[in-house]
Amino acid sequence: MPVLVGFVVMLGMLAVVPAGLGLVADPALARVRRLWPVFAIPGAVCLWLPRGAAATALAACYALGALLLAAQAPRRLARTRSARPAEIALLTALVTPSVAALALVAERSGHELFGFGLGVLALTVPHFHFAGFAAALVAGLVCRAGDDGATGRFAAWSVPLGTLLVLAGYFVGDLAELGGAVVLTAGMWAVAVLSRRTARRPGPDRVTRILLTTSAAVLVATMLLALSWALGEATGLPHPGLTWMAATHGVGNALGFACCSLLALRRLQDRTVPKGRTA
Repeated sequence: MPVLVGFVVMLGMLAVVPAGLGLVADPALARVRRLWPVFAIPGAVCLWLPRGAAATALAACYALGALLLAAQAPRRLARTRSARPAEIALLTALVTPSVAALALVAERSGHELFGFGLGVLALTVPHFHFAGFAAALVAGLVCRAGDDGATGRFAAWSVPLGTLLVLAGYFVGDLAELGGAVVLTAGMWAVAVLSRRTARRPGPDRVTRILLTTSAAVLVATMLLALSWALGEATGLPHPGLTWMAATHGVGNALGFACCSLLALRRLQDRTVPKGRTA
């Protein structure tokens, strides 16, 4: 696996997923979060091993953790019985790491799953940690946290839908993936609007405002790159290559969007949740 992609995936496994789970007030997810290092550390180690049996076994360990997390989605749905947009986005976030884990097991074993090349599988892993888990989680949280208006509902619906359409595009073709990229970009830009709106409200401190503003600005740029790539793939027009996309779109979404958004949401929760209560 390329070094840059490996570092981005490690960030998703070891930091972004547990940090995101810590923002959801759900005791069941808190238990998964406590267990998460048991699965994430082997998953991180497998990224730096040569493809083969050892790397595959460690990747499978991570896949078990991702499946444990995905199993919380139907259980949470049964408990909440809610189809509100924010809840749909949160449920999507719980499922998407399992897609990344499946791709990881295939890539580490050297198996071209469903006919996809190993390079595509390697990039699928960070994509479903960040454009999947982080994007859906943040969309759901910003909608649930106080902007349940039209923009919030649009973000919470369109990010999961766009993620699903992009996944379907892997199998259907480039035009379907382009459609998914358009929907996902619209949803992510709605998240950027909500983040900027939150930053301008009274209440957030200076650091939190900077984190939210950075997240919003990065999303505008990185999703333009995603659109240009998807359009180029569908039409044959010149567009960035996968290596360039990993270094710009991938790193930008990981550091500028996911990390900044989760840190900002953590800081906002710490200011509003009384001490001694679970965030």
